[in-house]
Amino acid sequence: MADHIKIRPASGTWVVRAAGAVIGESTKALELTEGDYPPVIYFPRDDIAMAFLDPSDTTSTCPYKGDARYFTLVAKSGPIADAAWSYEDPKEGVAAIKDHLAFYTTKVAVEEV
Repeated sequence: MADHIKIRPASGTWVVRAAGAVIGESTKALELTEGDYPPVIYFPRDDIAMAFLDPSDTTSTCPYKGDARYFTLVAKSGPIADAAWSYEDPKEGVAAIKDHLAFYTTKVAVEEV
């Protein structure tokens, strides 16, 4: 793993809310810190209502984590494009985030409760 990336269990219970609905809640979330960026909470897929997420055509590549695919959140008020992302096959050093999703906090609420 790159020395500037740290992954640890996120303490407490974490919730994702969008358009007034709870999309997921987890006590098994992970916190990823990367350099000077704010921490990102990664939720296990099993704790997310995946029926509300549709894969989008958006992808990106991180030299440290690998290829990311994005998801549009289908909310009652309308779609929230590319609200979440996942590393389907992350690089070896960050394998802990496999089968996890992260969410843009500018598009949805990610909160510790």
